[in-house]
Amino acid sequence: MPPLDLLSTFLEIYRAGSLSAAAQRLGVTQPAVTGQLARLEEQIGEPLFVRTHRGVTPTQRAAALASRIGVHVDGLREALHPADTEAPLQGTVKVGGAAEVMTLRVLPVLAELVGRGVTVHVTLGLADDLLSQLANGRLDLVVSAVRPSQQALLAVPLVDEEFVLVAPPALAHTIDADRLRAEPVAALAHLPLVAYADELPVVRRYWRSEFGRRPPNPVAMVVPDLRAVLAAVVAGAGISVLPRYIAAPALAAGEVVQLHHPEVAPLNTLYLAVRRGAPAGPAVTVLRDRLQQAARRWNTL
Repeated sequence: MPPLDLLSTFLEIYRAGSLSAAAQRLGVTQPAVTGQLARLEEQIGEPLFVRTHRGVTPTQRAAALASRIGVHVDGLREALHPADTEAPLQGTVKVGGAAEVMTLRVLPVLAELVGRGVTVHVTLGLADDLLSQLANGRLDLVVSAVRPSQQALLAVPLVDEEFVLVAPPALAHTIDADRLRAEPVAALAHLPLVAYADELPVVRRYWRSEFGRRPPNPVAMVVPDLRAVLAAVVAGAGISVLPRYIAAPALAAGEVVQLHHPEVAPLNTLYLAVRRGAPAGPAVTVLRDRLQQAARRWNTL
């Protein structure tokens, strides 16, 4: 395993976006930083950064390495150089994500930065629009339900969402259990759907992955918020597919039931996206690390 000093230097380069800025942060010369990076890349067996006229751009391997070691290296630093309080931060961080995961998971992490002096601007919306804003510099960081295709963006997996097919008990009682096991699409076809959008993005993905075809069901309601989808299902409007972290309270209370129990839970990965090569300020760096630390506690949403 690479020594701690090499990993610490790598992390400073990754966060600062340039060798010279990392050297300044560490209080050493740029040749020293360059030499340590070369030693680490030799041990790992591949380059971690692409040199550009504006600094360095991390590779996907570098992003993955930073996400794994960031919190641990910071923890070791704090243990070796304890402080009574965390260093104050300043500036504005612009963060984007879907309304549901931002409200239920990300905002509590953002609140930690507010307590340290950071102003946070949150933009809620769909992944494609948010990623475009990130690429154009209007956002600093995006929690995205799709992996960005833009070359200007760098993304690392954050956490997996598990999806469940749910129905109110009254509608669940109308399903023939034997037919559901043998012919699930036909057994469910009479039940109306509550969908997130006209294209049935979440429901359609579930039907195709688990049942091999699009749902033939009638659509009863379209509402662009998964929490509102759950409320409509609880009220008896139809059935739907939801991330487990959204459906869990209603499942525990018996307000909805899970209709289908696949052997392998259907998952969707959420990504943490930033601009490739853009120097991250201290507040953005701390937020990125805190979200990755929180995601390890969440395990699967």
